[in-house]
Amino acid sequence: MLTHLDERGRAQMVDVGEKGETHRVAVARGEIWMAPETMAAIREGNVPKGDVLAAARIAGIMAAKRTPDLIPLCHPLPITHVQVDFTLRDPDEAHPQPWVEITARVETVARTGVEMEAMTAVMVAALTIYDMAKALDRRMRLMNVRLIEKHGGKSGDLILEP
Repeated sequence: MLTHLDERGRAQMVDVGEKGETHRVAVARGEIWMAPETMAAIREGNVPKGDVLAAARIAGIMAAKRTPDLIPLCHPLPITHVQVDFTLRDPDEAHPQPWVEITARVETVARTGVEMEAMTAVMVAALTIYDMAKALDRRMRLMNVRLIEKHGGKSGDLILEP
């Protein structure tokens, strides 16, 4: 049975009332590819709109906290921690352009997990990077947003990437 549908096929919020509260963690990752000149401007702090990564970090944290306002059937959760990190990467065999790797870790003590909050944090951080640097590079690409690990709850640990 699909948990977000009732017996008549209508959308519903999953009932988590009987589940126990546990410490839950989710980590998501994504990328935003860009031109070398754009990466240089971000590294050097020369983007006209200001500190791109500082703004993106705050946007990602805010997005994690607002996920139930964006995803219709998400439960509002008492977020206990959000961390958004960036790694500036040079081109390699798999990436023909430089890219910013975005990693978000979200934690709660609740009856349901924070996977959606972690992925939302990554996506909004990437969108903020795009918005702050689009005057320099409108060809930036948001890529590969995904859950890489989760911990806690009935289903336990899931590690998809190191």
